[in-house]
Amino acid sequence: MPDPEQFTILIVDDSPENLSVLSDLLLPHYRVRAATSGEKALRIAHSRPRPDLILLDVMMPGMDGYDVFARLRGDPATAEIPVIFVTAMDSVDAELHGLDVGAVDYMTKPLVPPIVLARVRTQLELKLSRDRLADQNRWLEAEISRRMEENDLTQAVSIRALAHLAETRDPETGNHILRTQAYVVELAQLLRRRPDNGEILSDRYIELLGRSAPLHDIGKVGIPDSILLKPGPLTPEEWVIMRTHSRLGSEAIEMAERDATRPVEFLALAKEIAHWHHEKWDGSGYPDGLAGEAIPLSARLMALADVFDALISVRVYKPPMSLEAAREIIAAGRGSHFDPVITDVFLADFAVFADIARRHSDAT
Repeated sequence: MPDPEQFTILIVDDSPENLSVLSDLLLPHYRVRAATSGEKALRIAHSRPRPDLILLDVMMPGMDGYDVFARLRGDPATAEIPVIFVTAMDSVDAELHGLDVGAVDYMTKPLVPPIVLARVRTQLELKLSRDRLADQNRWLEAEISRRMEENDLTQAVSIRALAHLAETRDPETGNHILRTQAYVVELAQLLRRRPDNGEILSDRYIELLGRSAPLHDIGKVGIPDSILLKPGPLTPEEWVIMRTHSRLGSEAIEMAERDATRPVEFLALAKEIAHWHHEKWDGSGYPDGLAGEAIPLSARLMALADVFDALISVRVYKPPMSLEAAREIIAAGRGSHFDPVITDVFLADFAVFADIARRHSDAT
């Protein structure tokens, strides 16, 4: 236990004689402050040094001990200060009431000095233990937070590294990862404002969606350069191979899931996006020909984001299209290629997506 003089005890009693008795008893061991009224006690309790323990008389004129105690407990700044009630009332009911309202102990007058000192010391030792535990918990919470931030950063960097691995196979995609990620998150946030989509589109879902989006074309690492970088149209046979990138991507992510010692939330969405972002609302897409809401929402969002960005970007087989021309193509695909509701959200706030495209332009 630290030097006793480091502890401050506040004694509260309307009788100067009682304050003198307690002061004489405690001063050789502790720093003592005194108050003759409830109002003054509250002022002292809020000043520095803040009391480590309060000995509080119950029977006082005006604001009695129970009123003072209630005010102390009702204020976060003083709520944790332990209080011992000191009173001339020696009935069991009075003692039980004092303990029931939250006092740590209850002493009756006339006070017995050795007992007072023993109980005060016990409560100070308990407070010291609680304070140390609280400090340790705060440190642990800060350390957990730091490690979670570090893990999140490591995860984000790893995701970007994998996404860039796919991008190096197709170097003309440039900032495609950043743009599609931003489109998808913006679409989800706009879609959430609609009452029929608010439940699934939680903050956590959108966070995971943004984290997963960069992996949508990870399967392209498995496509031969002769097909991936071909400057002209693909043959039917080459298209069959090209379309396998969605399956290759989802299988790679599934293998990563198996290697993980516990479920990794964002990988479930990443697998959905990689596997089904080329499905179409009318069922004419690939690889599984899913239609309508059978296509996971994450993949429906990426489908629109990916096509829009492909239209406005340079590819080995085409020049970039203007933003307005791309907008018209997306509008024309409403209900056939794209989810009608997602398309409506995109068209209604098209300026936001145009701004993202400019902000992350390959030319910048």
